[in-house]
Amino acid sequence: MNIIFLIYGFIIFLIFNSLTHKFCIKMEMEALKQGKMFRVINLMITILLVSSYLRVMNTMV
Repeated sequence: MNIIFLIYGFIIFLIFNSLTHKFCIKMEMEALKQGKMFRVINLMITILLVSSYLRVMNTMV
């Protein structure tokens, strides 16, 4: 289960980072703002993945 969730999390990060990159290119953001945006989005995705992992693990016990 852990391996599957790690692969799932990696795919989710790839998808969201590619979408964020396309958004930054379309909005013509500066490099400093792009860095902040990637940091915030990656933090939110990490929190989402950790909370969903904990929920799945609690239901399996």
